[in-house]
Amino acid sequence: MATVLTIQAIVSDPAIHGGRPVIAGTQIRVADLVASHVYRGLSPEELAVNFKLDMGQVYAALAYYYMHKESLDDAMRADAEQAGELLSDLNQQGKLIRLE
Repeated sequence: MATVLTIQAIVSDPAIHGGRPVIAGTQIRVADLVASHVYRGLSPEELAVNFKLDMGQVYAALAYYYMHKESLDDAMRADAEQAGELLSDLNQQGKLIRLE
């Protein structure tokens, strides 16, 4: 009989980022690491340096993402939409400062 070994490098705690998946022992959201990898094109090695993580943590986060891709993509899309709405509200209130 096979034993399933779990990697407990990704955790969810309602007290940290509203229960969004984070890398254990940090407050780094899996989505933030993935966005840097997928959208900014950072390699796993660059992610490890930039986020001050070891390679195991980086690969655990990437593996978690690819195992839960649809739900994490939906959450990242929702975050981007909310950010856009907040920026629009600030702009309408004249509180958005643009650096040029």
